[in-house]
Amino acid sequence: MITGDKVTELFCMADDFCKFFDRMAAKYTFKSTAKRSYHRNSTMSKAEIMLIILFHDSNYRCLKHFYQEHVCKHLRHLFPKVVSYNRFVELEREVAVPLALFIKKVLLGKCTGISFVDSTPLRVCRNQRIHIHKTFKGIAQRGKCSMGWFFGFKLHLICNEKGELLNFMITPGDIADREPLKYEAFMNLIYGKLVRDKGYIGKELFQRLFVNGIQLITKLKSNMKGALMSVSDRLLLRKRAIIETVNDELKNIAQVEHSRHRCFDNFIVNIL
Repeated sequence: MITGDKVTELFCMADDFCKFFDRMAAKYTFKSTAKRSYHRNSTMSKAEIMLIILFHDSNYRCLKHFYQEHVCKHLRHLFPKVVSYNRFVELEREVAVPLALFIKKVLLGKCTGISFVDSTPLRVCRNQRIHIHKTFKGIAQRGKCSMGWFFGFKLHLICNEKGELLNFMITPGDIADREPLKYEAFMNLIYGKLVRDKGYIGKELFQRLFVNGIQLITKLKSNMKGALMSVSDRLLLRKRAIIETVNDELKNIAQVEHSRHRCFDNFIVNIL
């Protein structure tokens, strides 16, 4: 578990960011003319809610037990105005946008010139229940990965050689792995060598990224005659286990993939 000093440090960062976000939101948002307010303000601040979501890195298997058994009992000195779990779930939706921006602008690592990219499926239900699944009907799609067909989304990740996340993107399951690399917002901070698997092979994509200072490195297929690879690039391919380890920890420790979602908003917050 993360120490109290680290909690305080990140809370200060999140609180400063939320104050800046609220000022910008108030500046560019139309004010409502309604005089009556139907919902009172929450006793917990946005920074506190974001911090509880970000610290779901314990050995608890679900956020409910983590909140009720750890936050409400052992972290009351850090979060004195905790609310009920049902109210906390409602408040999660309100911090989805600032939480995403906070992660993108503050918590992500920096590119060092050597990066790894990969995608992993996020199944929302078993294949036998696709036709009766209602929560993500019209949003999630069928896709195929190395483990077979699935119904849900894809999580696309880029990390450096230290295992630090550089960027991420969530797409429906039927989107090809190469598509996110075509978006400038996903690749604007990446440079140098980008290591990936055979699913990202494409001549047009290679040329587009090479012009922008990014060299794609992948294993060679049997029909790629005349293609050569340096020894250093072969050694980098052996390091692809770094991003595979990141995917494994996100799924088996952080529990980003499960079938208990009841709304799309909380699904996004859980992924973040």
